[in-house]
Amino acid sequence: MKNLRYPVIIFFFSFITACNNYLDVVPDMIATIEDNAFSMRSQAEKFFFMCYSYLPMSGSYNDDPALLGGDEIWLATQYTGANNPKNLALGAQRSDSPLFDFWRGINGGRNLYRGISDCNIFLANIDRVPDITLEERNRWVAEVEVIKAWLHFYLIRMYGPIPIKDVNLSVQDDTEVTHVFRNTMDECVEYCVNKMDDVLSRNHLMITVNDQATELGRITKGVALTMKAKMLVTFASPLFNGNTDYAGLTDRRGIEIFNPNKTEEEKTALWIKAAGACKEAIDFFTEIGQSELYRYTGTQFGNISEQTRLKLSIRGSLVERWNDDVIWADSRSWPQAYQLQAYPRDFNATQANSQTTNRNNFAVPLKIVDQFYTKNGVPVREDKTWDYNSRFTPKIAGTDQLYYLQVGEATAGMFFDREPRLYASIGFDRGIWFGQGNSSETGQAPHARSGEYSGNQISHSWNVTGMWPKKVLHWLTVCSGTTTVTYTRYPFPVFRLPELYLMYAEALNEAYNTQEARNEAIYYIDLVRDRAGLKGVEESWTNYSNDPTRYQRQNGLRDIVRQEKLIEFVFEGHRFWDLRRWKMAMDEYNKPITGWNLEASDPALYYRETWIYTRNFTPRDYFWPVSDEEILRNKNTLQNYGW
Repeated sequence: MKNLRYPVIIFFFSFITACNNYLDVVPDMIATIEDNAFSMRSQAEKFFFMCYSYLPMSGSYNDDPALLGGDEIWLATQYTGANNPKNLALGAQRSDSPLFDFWRGINGGRNLYRGISDCNIFLANIDRVPDITLEERNRWVAEVEVIKAWLHFYLIRMYGPIPIKDVNLSVQDDTEVTHVFRNTMDECVEYCVNKMDDVLSRNHLMITVNDQATELGRITKGVALTMKAKMLVTFASPLFNGNTDYAGLTDRRGIEIFNPNKTEEEKTALWIKAAGACKEAIDFFTEIGQSELYRYTGTQFGNISEQTRLKLSIRGSLVERWNDDVIWADSRSWPQAYQLQAYPRDFNATQANSQTTNRNNFAVPLKIVDQFYTKNGVPVREDKTWDYNSRFTPKIAGTDQLYYLQVGEATAGMFFDREPRLYASIGFDRGIWFGQGNSSETGQAPHARSGEYSGNQISHSWNVTGMWPKKVLHWLTVCSGTTTVTYTRYPFPVFRLPELYLMYAEALNEAYNTQEARNEAIYYIDLVRDRAGLKGVEESWTNYSNDPTRYQRQNGLRDIVRQEKLIEFVFEGHRFWDLRRWKMAMDEYNKPITGWNLEASDPALYYRETWIYTRNFTPRDYFWPVSDEEILRNKNTLQNYGW
């Protein structure tokens, strides 16, 4: 889908400084700014790209709370390179100075309300530009309207109901106008969806970009359709759709802002809309010939095995630029630090005592490894042929594991007979690691026990579990010696095509509790599984699961599509939001973070599950706190539950 994404966009500092009175107030000086910014096309274009600059960054762990703020990747306490996400993961969120405050733009957050204000300024003034064609004006307007809707959605996903800001207010307005209330959840949903429908109905967005050198990454029709689908699937989910946990959260007007009291028919109606939006997006990509998932077809490594090629297909779906999976990517974020910290301390025994500089710090907890399927395509606890109770017992790898484990070496039983996505996504002791300067399909692997060349040596390069998020590391990125790194960079994907397929499957299953709907949902799940080297849902569960009819039940297929989503999008920032919208975060985040016994050199001792941390995630943590300062500033702003 290389025609749809990656902007080569020059971002400009905002002309506007935030008003000290309230987020919705625009200072009088704006008139002077508008006179200059919209006097000619070249100046208006700067303002246009400034609107893009407010989009939250994906793939940058200091800007995106979803990468390190959950439980997919864990940091040692001594690591100081990501304090905001680390503290969020530890449960140290606070209302006096919120982490990743996207309402006000502090502590790692962007000021999205300022971004919305600038979008409003652009939309109110673009008609004044004299030297722009009608076609280009319409296209710019459509893109900024989409940005504005997405910024609202991002805030809603974090805070729940928010004040909708469709027009800017003035400092001349009295406080009864500027001290706005939070809109209700239903009003927020209606606003975002109607805004997207309005933009799409005008048909002013690009089908594909016209000039890849300057426009890749601009918002196209396919991007907007995917955004709408994502919004509706999120809003239809249990956290937002009739969530009675927030009953009684009432503002000064006596209005219950979460609209918790919904009938089952009302909840289902939102899922029906979500399914329709997903199918509309899928049909669009099918019509323009961009519905096939990425598969690695490169020749740079010669005649490699099907197993290695499959692993590169899985890794490449994230790290290969302009690959067929990617609907939209963030070209401001070309992950370097994310790759570096996913890189093991060393692959080379000759440098076993080198003082490797500040890499190796991103560690994968054991529970994330558990979430991957067995080679039979079912969960490890369900596979009747897989010995779950012996998963920590070391075993010697034989030639049947040639492309996955080092033959003749011992590793934990949990790494035997697993699905290809595990081997493509997770690095572990004695697990084959293709690439990073070594094209051997069977020779390179971390040796991570105490005293070994991949084991921890120094505090600023400390992997706390003994496992790495290999998936985010492009196979051509190479660390040599202690400090030299040659990166192969890639714009971090915001949307990949498999997400559309899995969102559609999820929405179908929730909207229509029929076997016909489940069969169609399974068809789209199987498209994702096929690229991952797995058999279809029906065949896998029928033949290998101790619950062989699970896929035939609505709640069973719900579990299947959710696990498929968590596996397919591991380390891409999806788990953080998905666990919240499914209301599963309390169950998952309160499970202990564990890893291997890193002080041991004997395999029998090394492969013992070792406690690292247990978080206390409570109902209040599903949503961000509004800052105490904002509550004091505006008497009508209602604080979220528990803060």
